[in-house]
Amino acid sequence: MKKLLLSFALSINLLALSIGETPKEVSIQKDNGGLVKDGLEWNSSSIKDKIIVLFYVDPDEKDTNAHFNQILKDKKYNFEKFGSIAIINLAATWKPNFVIESILKSKQKEFTRTIYVKDKNSVLVNEWGLKDDSSEVLLFSKDSKLLFYNSGKMSNEDIKQILKLIDENI
Repeated sequence: MKKLLLSFALSINLLALSIGETPKEVSIQKDNGGLVKDGLEWNSSSIKDKIIVLFYVDPDEKDTNAHFNQILKDKKYNFEKFGSIAIINLAATWKPNFVIESILKSKQKEFTRTIYVKDKNSVLVNEWGLKDDSSEVLLFSKDSKLLFYNSGKMSNEDIKQILKLIDENI
């Protein structure tokens, strides 16, 4: 039994992202979802050449880090050097996809510089080991390395840390 638990724990750890590493390349397309603006494939290889903040959010947790979102908006970073991606974990909610997709289309029109992605089957939970039913915030460097990861509500210290990392790497 101990071997089974150890094996399970190790396999979960292998899926988790590590600070300083480039995550496994994944794509979200077709039945799994895709870009909100046109339904085409989203691929994690697009995380490059800019500092990228990636939000992976259960729709039921959409307000968990709204305070951080507002701070980012107020910062007005240069979009030549900074980008944001919001991936919505549609499998994590009881709400109908068509309702959420309608909301996402409105958000994409309002926030044209953010890339919105629908994840209908928890692809990033399965491929990167992100938490389901949560609000995840990840920061990637220009060369696609993970600089910061937070699961759940960001504390003031978390926000100070991620802003410092953005400023240092932009």
